[in-house]
Amino acid sequence: MSSKKIYIADDEINICNIIKSFLTKEGFTVETFQDGRSLLNAFQKEPADLLILDVMMPEIDGYSLCSAIRRISTVPIIIVSAKDGETDRIAGLTLGSDDYMTKPFSPMELVARVKGLFRRIELDKSSLSAPVSITVSDVTFDEGSKSAVCKGQNLPLTTLEFNLLLYLARNRNRAVSREELLTRVWGFEAKAETRATDDTVKRVRKKLEEAGSGLRIETIWGYGFRIVTMPGE
Repeated sequence: MSSKKIYIADDEINICNIIKSFLTKEGFTVETFQDGRSLLNAFQKEPADLLILDVMMPEIDGYSLCSAIRRISTVPIIIVSAKDGETDRIAGLTLGSDDYMTKPFSPMELVARVKGLFRRIELDKSSLSAPVSITVSDVTFDEGSKSAVCKGQNLPLTTLEFNLLLYLARNRNRAVSREELLTRVWGFEAKAETRATDDTVKRVRKKLEEAGSGLRIETIWGYGFRIVTMPGE
């Protein structure tokens, strides 16, 4: 992972320096920025492999920056924020971030999540030998392009949302636990916050419903999720 470049945007210099120190020790190349505009300009000139964004920043806030980046890239994004409300977390994830951490947080946990995201990307690459395309109900998954089509129209899924829905679709004959999803989709080795799975599932459900799909994600309370199809599908 020594060749991976990470950009950090946070107007609190001390936090930037602490995060940079921990990531640098793990072999990452790290650049820090004190406002969102500076990071966006740098990214447009030379994209990084992962972004860590604070929410409250001058010039461009973290949410707006995440949205702007998502229009041009699928780079992994972790949002860090002092805002710990459920609506704040959902807002960050809905805009396309791959993870959301609240301040104060453990730098070691952040490093673990960074490694988890890179591990997930490597798992994605290693799965290219699997079938290129599968169809479940009215949704066709193209693994090569990380895209899904429902009734002739593209489903606007982020890479993380695509991976989650595809994993559930591949395991459609059984219930999948939250812990399994965190391990196989997010790449976390240890138990992490289960809100990450619930928030992502909520977004995917909404997109399936808006597309008029017969594919549904059913919650198995206290355990996880499974794919179901509507009658007649």
